[in-house]
Amino acid sequence: MTKQGNLTVHTENIFPIIKKFLYSDHEIFLRELISNAVDATQKLKTFASASDFDGALGDLTIKVEIDSKKNTLTIKDYGIGMTEAEVDQYINQIAFSSAEEFVQKYADKKDAAAIIGHFGLGFYSAFMVAEKVELQTKSYRKDSEPVHWTCIGTTSFEMEKGSRKKRGTDIILHINEDSKEFLETSRIETLLKKYCRFMPVEIEFEGKKINNTEPIWLKKPVTLKDEDYIAFYKELYPYSEDPLFWIHLNVDYPFNLTGILYFPKQQNYLEVQKSKVQLYSNQVFVTDEVKEIMPEFLTLLHGIIDSPDIPLNVSRSYLQSDSNVKKISSYIVKKVADKLADIFKENREEFEKKWDEIGFFIKYGMLTDEKFAEKAREFALVKNIENKYFTFAEYGEKVKPLQTDKNGTQVWLYTIDAGQQHGYVGAVKKKSYDVLVFNNPIDSHFIQHIEGKEEKLAIKRVDADTPDMLIEKEDKIESVLTKDEETVLQQVYENVAGKDKYTVKLESLSPEDAPVLITQSEWMRRMKEMSRLSGGANMDMFPGGYDLILNTNHKLAKKIADTKESEESTRMAGYLFDLARLSQNLLSGQDLTDFVNRSMERLDS
Repeated sequence: MTKQGNLTVHTENIFPIIKKFLYSDHEIFLRELISNAVDATQKLKTFASASDFDGALGDLTIKVEIDSKKNTLTIKDYGIGMTEAEVDQYINQIAFSSAEEFVQKYADKKDAAAIIGHFGLGFYSAFMVAEKVELQTKSYRKDSEPVHWTCIGTTSFEMEKGSRKKRGTDIILHINEDSKEFLETSRIETLLKKYCRFMPVEIEFEGKKINNTEPIWLKKPVTLKDEDYIAFYKELYPYSEDPLFWIHLNVDYPFNLTGILYFPKQQNYLEVQKSKVQLYSNQVFVTDEVKEIMPEFLTLLHGIIDSPDIPLNVSRSYLQSDSNVKKISSYIVKKVADKLADIFKENREEFEKKWDEIGFFIKYGMLTDEKFAEKAREFALVKNIENKYFTFAEYGEKVKPLQTDKNGTQVWLYTIDAGQQHGYVGAVKKKSYDVLVFNNPIDSHFIQHIEGKEEKLAIKRVDADTPDMLIEKEDKIESVLTKDEETVLQQVYENVAGKDKYTVKLESLSPEDAPVLITQSEWMRRMKEMSRLSGGANMDMFPGGYDLILNTNHKLAKKIADTKESEESTRMAGYLFDLARLSQNLLSGQDLTDFVNRSMERLDS
């Protein structure tokens, strides 16, 4: 006999439904329905292990089938199924979850924690894509009758004796006109791989198994080899190079968390791919937007985090306010820092080999997370142009004797490219100064971070000033020019260079130093670089910023001063000015062409 009735909506439970199951993505229905099927199957296993079910489990594979002629998508499971009374209780009375009763009854059982716990609640997501939904279900209980339930998306339903012979449930979705995409094989296969690829019960589609029911993050690290971790990485990211190393997460207090985080090889620091860490809840995919769970710098990693303490239907506001999420975030930061510290201590040579690839990640972490920065000071490195690596403390001890200025401030010198800045590097090397390499896009910020954490430390690029002014000492070389000669020299170069573009400065350097140098203050350059990196105003539009340094002790300075403002002095000054611009890559376009032509003319004369 057919039973008819109206769905009962419990008003006291309607708000949790709105909070947890108001979907913005229609595709989420497939995850919900298969999660329900997994729940039903896991419950049967739990009953069997607790001796509440003594039948044969048999094949528990969940099957997903498309019938394009009937416009149906069917999810079949062989779990606990439902009696007519249970369909009445768990389907017809929306928002009543059988999972609560189940978890309470089996709270002390080992497998209870493995149950997702939302059976029944996500069922109605089916109506986002279906004009009609049918259930064919038969309970695992002895002598139970099969049930056939039908609903067309209103509060009316029909329930009668079903045709299912075996234990379990078929959910048959009659796909509506607007959702025909969910009758396409490729679309369903994509969704199954996205949401279900690691679910704990085998899932079959088009005759193929589509999931790995025992992902390695659930296994004990001592049972795994490097090859296992790399193979799993390739499973997640098929076209990626092997990772540098990884961290296996496993904690059960004060929250439950497992997972594996991989350090990928970074080919282009300006095109870092985020959203490569995936969040799971009991092996069910939740999201790859994990910035509320992980600090931003950790989103540069790849891998998986799985925590049953985070619900499937998670909202951004939930993640931002939940105390467990904050604990998870702190724990992951600590684990990453500890792992890096261990690698550094146990095999420093190997750590140094990987520094050029992981340095960006560590620097970014130090800039954005204070707790990570504190721990990272143990293993963060700087590299000099001889490709030798030092911790901050080690480098400070190395350069302290020679690179401390007259005010007691230690000065670290650096280049962005030793070849490109060869002349400037050579000039400071003559004084036996050491030179670091900072060629990362975020190094302007990182340099300021180091300076802010150290007392009496200044970090300057080799072309920020003359060698004597980069690290000022007590002794100073006297100029060989008279005041009048210096005035003439300055006027000649102001006319040649344009005093609106360059600030002309006279300095008494060694006669062996270059006659003319172009420098840019460390502060001005950092502001420009940081502005460009953050997408701010283009500070290259601001006038000035470059200093034209004239070495008053070079023999050509005397020659130009003696010829005063003649054609010859202008020609010589212009040529030296062009050479200085060339060394700073400031000569381009028409100016470069004119320089080449003038040089050819000089060779012909």
